[in-house]
Amino acid sequence: MLAHIYVAPGFEEVELVTIADILRRGGVDTRLISLDETPAQTGAHGITLHTDQPFSAAEGMLADAIILPGGGPGTQAMLASPALHVRLQAHKSAGKLVAAICAAPMVLAKAGALAGETACCFPGCEATLNSVGASVSAYNVVESGSVITSRGPATAASFALTLLGKLAGETAAREVGRAMLYL
Repeated sequence: MLAHIYVAPGFEEVELVTIADILRRGGVDTRLISLDETPAQTGAHGITLHTDQPFSAAEGMLADAIILPGGGPGTQAMLASPALHVRLQAHKSAGKLVAAICAAPMVLAKAGALAGETACCFPGCEATLNSVGASVSAYNVVESGSVITSRGPATAASFALTLLGKLAGETAAREVGRAMLYL
């Protein structure tokens, strides 16, 4: 299983690190993909991480999941990336998972991945999801077809374990969750 987590300047550090860590603990090949060609990306709270690949290296590659962490500035950068929207559309059309947390479900909405789906997001972002025909839920993690969404930093572990269950199986998710004292 292959997961791509897209990293934009101003990403939410808790979300990105939690998701990548849990997926890797569960054996998922998880690659951090820079939204641009810059390997070092600085998050919303001043923590700099190095990505595994630049955006161009993932061109034409279908992963089993594309995952978008939130963070205000990071989400704005992803909203302004038509090339990312094309990738999201290709993955959704191919039946692959597309997932986003916090404000990033707005990127799924802009890419056309939420029409007719149920989703959740950070409070205050609901109007964008509603505007494309998504049904907004108050649950912390929502699965709808090949789309998984979550509400914010405090829900990152639940979101990541849900993703791990879909990508590596429920047994792997339970084992990782127990080992981390989450379950």
